[in-house]
Amino acid sequence: MRKMLVITRDGSRSEEIGGLLGREQEVRAEPVAVPDAGAPDRDVDTLFVDVESLLARNRSVAKALSSLWAQYPSAAIVVMAGEEQTGLAVNAVKAGAFDYLTHPIEKAEFDLIADKVRESDVLQSELDYLRGQFWNEDSLEYVDTRSKAMRDVFVKIRQVAGTRTTVLLTGETGTGKSLIAKLIHAHSNRKSQPFISVHCGAIPDTLVESELFGHEKGAFTGAVRRKLGKFELAHGGTIFLDEIGTVSQSVQVKLLNVIQERMIQRVGGETDVPVDVRIIAATNEDMNDLCERGKFRRDLFYRLNVFPIRIPPLRERREDIPRLSEAFIQQFNGLLNTEVKGIHPHVLDTLLEYEWPGNVRELENVIERACILETGDVLQPESFPPDLLDTQGEVVTSPVKTSLPLKEARRITVDKFERQYLSSLLEQCGGVIKDAAQRAGVTTRQLSKLMSRHSLDKKEFRKKRNS
Repeated sequence: MRKMLVITRDGSRSEEIGGLLGREQEVRAEPVAVPDAGAPDRDVDTLFVDVESLLARNRSVAKALSSLWAQYPSAAIVVMAGEEQTGLAVNAVKAGAFDYLTHPIEKAEFDLIADKVRESDVLQSELDYLRGQFWNEDSLEYVDTRSKAMRDVFVKIRQVAGTRTTVLLTGETGTGKSLIAKLIHAHSNRKSQPFISVHCGAIPDTLVESELFGHEKGAFTGAVRRKLGKFELAHGGTIFLDEIGTVSQSVQVKLLNVIQERMIQRVGGETDVPVDVRIIAATNEDMNDLCERGKFRRDLFYRLNVFPIRIPPLRERREDIPRLSEAFIQQFNGLLNTEVKGIHPHVLDTLLEYEWPGNVRELENVIERACILETGDVLQPESFPPDLLDTQGEVVTSPVKTSLPLKEARRITVDKFERQYLSSLLEQCGGVIKDAAQRAGVTTRQLSKLMSRHSLDKKEFRKKRNS
């Protein structure tokens, strides 16, 4: 039986959820979110929490969610909000909450969310199984994800790793295709044999054949001795051909022959050399388009595309950004001898908004730079690139998200503008509420409510004025 917990300041809302659930579910209601106490409660599967109760734990949505997960580690968190609080609810989802509902909650909308939670539980159970039965210890941190898209990737890796099937990894630059290739090899029956990586796009055209297949002494000017190619070096193991779409037509012909015959010929040689190699190829290009334009042989594409795995870009797995950021902080604390403990909540909100054209690699580089520049124990906006953040820790430019309904997109835009406006105003007024309210044309009470909504603290702006 599923166990659900409702955290709300309004008892009628817990009754509202209870009525939607029906008698077959066990529902507990708590009047308000309180600081963590006692051992974690692992019996709660789903947690419905009002925005007000969420912020009662911490003014930072991300930190409030973290405290809830510490107390209810098995729970999927669904945030409940009024129409005017949708922006905060959306921010909660970006920080890892499962979804959100707006009051009054419709039965059909609630049932849809409940079905999604159940489906997610099934997938998570499968992932937990994979962690315990399949992944080696060194890989556990990589497969820890809140993203359904990445869970699907890891399920595919488990399915194909133990075979000798050729795999084609597709995805944008920086998504981690090389890491995925290593995971496949590390969980195959070839894991004790070589893993040889070749960046095809980084090798001059005149040397690609020699690098891949080797050459005989005297095969060309400068070939003063026999050289073994990457395929021979990978014998018995795995060869990873990154940026496969960049190789020339002549190399494509030879690759096709290697896949078909499991034989190579060194440049300048006449003897066939048998090779037992598992091929994993990767590309950030549209291979079908390359084939249509005659840039890539379609028969070779079919040979490589036996088991395709698409690696999603970071913007499609935003829920993993807080976890990835923390992992990179720990990594660079060790490498740089720093003691960074976390990220300023305003910065984290911005990281969740940013589109990340360079994907995980760009996030890693941004965190490394911030760890080098930061003088305190929390990464502040000033330690991040100016083209990513302005002085208030906000995104300078943000593409229009046409994937959202107009109403929701408008709320998000207005919410973001309000926060930027208030931040700039409070900075100009040195955190003096009376002056800021007068300039904004609102009462001090209205301004205080807006500041509370956007997690703004007047003390921060007074510090900036005095510094």
